Amino acid sequence: MRRRQFFALGLGMAGLGMAAAACGADKGTTAGAVRLPFAIAPGAERWAGVTRALTRAAWQSGFMLAGHRQATTITVTGLPALAAAEIDAGPRLLETATPLARLAGEIEVVVVPAASPFRDFEDFGAQLLARPEETPLAGGPQGEPDHLLFGLVARGLGADARRIAYTGHPTTAEAADALRGGRAVAAAGPLRAWRADLRKGRVRALAVSSARRVDGLDVPSLLESGVRIDFADWCAAVGPQDMAEDLRATAVEMCERVAGSAPWHKACRAGGWQPIPLSGGDFEQWLASETARTRAVLRDLGLVDTPGTT
Repeated sequence: MRRRQFFALGLGMAGLGMAAAACGADKGTTAGAVRLPFAIAPGAERWAGVTRALTRAAWQSGFMLAGHRQATTITVTGLPALAAAEIDAGPRLLETATPLARLAGEIEVVVVPAASPFRDFEDFGAQLLARPEETPLAGGPQGEPDHLLFGLVARGLGADARRIAYTGHPTTAEAADALRGGRAVAAAGPLRAWRADLRKGRVRALAVSSARRVDGLDVPSLLESGVRIDFADWCAAVGPQDMAEDLRATAVEMCERVAGSAPWHKACRAGGWQPIPLSGGDFEQWLASETARTRAVLRDLGLVDTPGTT
C-alpha cells in the first residue's frame, strides 16, 4: 500500500563503493530468503548511515542482496544532491536515474538564542519580512537544506529571499556558535542536531518543518505558524538510468516491503529519521514536483539563474 506524504529528495551518484556484502552474515536473515540481484550503495558519505540501515533491514526482511560488481546498484541519495545539480546546472535525477522510492527524512527546526526577543515564530517572521538584511541567519552550507528552508520560509512570508542575510557553516556546532555569539539571530538545522542545546536551554525552538508537531516537543509546525511548508532533508532509493522494467518493479516491491518493516522503523528511530515512504509512479510524480520547488527556491535565493538570464 502506497502512502502519500509531502517531503523532499535529491541526487548524488558519486561514491558507490559501499555495497551490501558487509551484511551477508546478518543473523537476522530469515530462512528461505529471496535472492535479489541488487547491491545498495550511498550516493555520497552523508547517506552511508541510511544505506547501512536500509541494507540491514532488507536482509532482516528476507531479501538476500548481492555484493559483487555484476549486481544492479540501488543508490541512496537525497535533497542536497538534487539542489547541487540545480546549482551546477548539471543533469537532474529524473534524467540520470530511475526513481524507485522515497525512504526517510530529517525534520528541521528553526531556533533562536534562549534570551532572544522573539517570543515566537510570528515575531521572527514579522522582522524577516520587514527587515531581511537586518535579520542574520545561520545554518549549513549555502544551497543545502537549512538554506533552502529559510528560502521557503521567506517565500511563504512574502519576503524577498535575495535580501536574506544568511551565512552557511560546515557543521551545526559552528552555526550554534554563531547563534550564541550574536552573529545570527536565528538558525535552522536538523532537529536531531539541536536536541542537546534545546534540552540544556541554550536555544529555543520557534517551529519545526514537518506538517505536524513532533511527539515530545512542545513546538508548533510552520504550518501552524502561518507558513505553508512541509519540509525535510529527505533521502531516497534510485536505480541506474534505463533500468529494465522487470528489475525496477522488483526493486520497488523490495523498497515497499522494507519501508513497512519493523527493522526499518527501528533503524529510523535510532537514526533520528522520519519514515516518509512513497514509491513507484507516485514517487516519480512527487520528485518532479520537488525538483521544480527546489529550483524555484534556489532562484529566489539567487543561487541559480532566473529565466532569461545567463
